Amino acid sequence: MENLILGGLFMLAGAICGGSFGLPSKFANKDTPWEVLWGPFFLFVTIVIPAIVAPLLVKDLGDIYSQMKTATIVYTLAFGFLWGLGSMTLGMSFAFIGLSLAYALNYGAQIVFGSMMPMLIFERDKVLTTPGYVTMAGVAVCLIGVAVAGRAGILKDRSLKSDGPVAEPDPPTDSAVKRPKILIGLAIGVLSGVLCACFSVAMGHAGPIGTKAITVGNPQWAAAWAPVTMILLGGAVSACLYCIVQLTRNKTWGHFARPGVGLVLLLAAAMAALHNGALFFLFLGMFRLDAEGGLGLPVGYPIFMSFAIIVGNVHGFRTGEWKGASRQSVHWIVAGIALLIAGVCVLGLANWLSIK
Repeated sequence: MENLILGGLFMLAGAICGGSFGLPSKFANKDTPWEVLWGPFFLFVTIVIPAIVAPLLVKDLGDIYSQMKTATIVYTLAFGFLWGLGSMTLGMSFAFIGLSLAYALNYGAQIVFGSMMPMLIFERDKVLTTPGYVTMAGVAVCLIGVAVAGRAGILKDRSLKSDGPVAEPDPPTDSAVKRPKILIGLAIGVLSGVLCACFSVAMGHAGPIGTKAITVGNPQWAAAWAPVTMILLGGAVSACLYCIVQLTRNKTWGHFARPGVGLVLLLAAAMAALHNGALFFLFLGMFRLDAEGGLGLPVGYPIFMSFAIIVGNVHGFRTGEWKGASRQSVHWIVAGIALLIAGVCVLGLANWLSIK
């Protein structure tokens, strides 16, 4: 019972961190270029924090890596690279459509593809079984939730335009500029979820790294940092490189020498701490719940994802992203969130059936 309670609390703590890591970006000055905030964030997330945490938590980390096959390292880094692209586009979607919609679309797409891709790649024999059918049902519910959330975003955009201070309709040129913005933001939000789901595929390929870390005496939750650090390193290549390109192209390197840059770096560090804190508490929770009869997936996964979606959207509403939006659009986003949570619970049932 103690493991069950602690595991649930750790999962909740992880969900709060995961659903909150984008919140500090709201407090950056409006004139702060995207890459000036998110560049340091990715640097902290993928290089600085893992370089400090992993050697402290994982015994014989260097030896573990040196004993891995080249294919294991390459596939882990490659899918980590794709995850880095997903995290980068998630940061872009925050700027386009706000926390609420971005979290709903990203987590929804991430749940869908994060559930199906590992099954299709590593466990194809489970597709046409009861757990496989239940998984596909949960995925279908989540897909509907993503579509409903996207509809909410379109309705919100329309209502904010129609209720604006200007009574006359926008001229065609202005409409042509504004109209695609919400559609591009929605597309980026979904794409970010698809790419972020590559994290679960990377974990599948990095399985031997985690297994080796356990065999040399590391507890499961600490051993998980061995493969995760390798995945984050792959993500550093894509996310950090993109930010470097943007800093160079937009000639915004000089912002790091301007007054107020300390606040920007502090916000980036806070975002990174929350992001990687979510992983830390996730591993702690999974370890505790697995000790209670393997409940990490069937119980922990729904708790973590459901509350992360809720927390992210609460922050979106609290910071006024839906202020002035139509009641209809708010109803649609609430329905989308409810569907995503229902889909996560169905996937939790599928996980329970698979280990029963």
